[in-house]
Amino acid sequence: MKSPASIPVSKPLNFWLCLGLPVGSALALLLLQLTSLDMDLAKRFYDVEQGGFIGRYSFFLEDILHDRAKQLVILFSVLAILGLVGSFILQRLKPYRRELVCLVLSLAMATAFVAPLKTITAVQCPWSLKEFGGQETYSELLSPRPPTDKPGRCWPGGHAATGFALFAWFFALRDLRPRMARNAFIFAVGLGSVFSVSRMLQGAHFFSHNVWTAIFCWLICLGMYCLLLYRPSKPATSR
Repeated sequence: MKSPASIPVSKPLNFWLCLGLPVGSALALLLLQLTSLDMDLAKRFYDVEQGGFIGRYSFFLEDILHDRAKQLVILFSVLAILGLVGSFILQRLKPYRRELVCLVLSLAMATAFVAPLKTITAVQCPWSLKEFGGQETYSELLSPRPPTDKPGRCWPGGHAATGFALFAWFFALRDLRPRMARNAFIFAVGLGSVFSVSRMLQGAHFFSHNVWTAIFCWLICLGMYCLLLYRPSKPATSR
């Protein structure tokens, strides 16, 4: 593995793409509130005859893709923390301390933002709504919440965040191991998507909840990378 000291500058970063795509996606999601796409997709996963979402009580979705898979992602975070601690003890890890700091902080922030936003937004889960056998009234993201004794805690998606938070590995590896970084990016997108679909099958989230989560995780990890690791090349000076 190359030492960070051997990389004087970072690879060029296309900010128009890195920022433009998530911002454009966020604007599209706001426009999505004017349609019934979220509700239409949720209805496809709802079995009227059984009176519940098709994956609500699935052992595979709940115990494997939710509980066990989340534990696996937590293991990635623990390894990152151990690596950071090791960088203060082991000489061979010391050159990578900045990358490890960025990785640990990115993972922490890309998951920690979820709980406060859930409390503030009080968005109901699909399985709690009257349309799907529950007792709560549906409301759009930017609309006032109907009176209830049980505020929702379903926006953004917590399980999706545990997958998309792995964008942090992409940025930590971006300047050291580009090929490994690309694989980390693909893995984060794939795992976050699988987690998202699994929770939609269970009635825990609408489609837009998970896309919002991916946007937040990406922007957090991008911000930490720019703050801690990004070393742009200096423009050449004319003599």
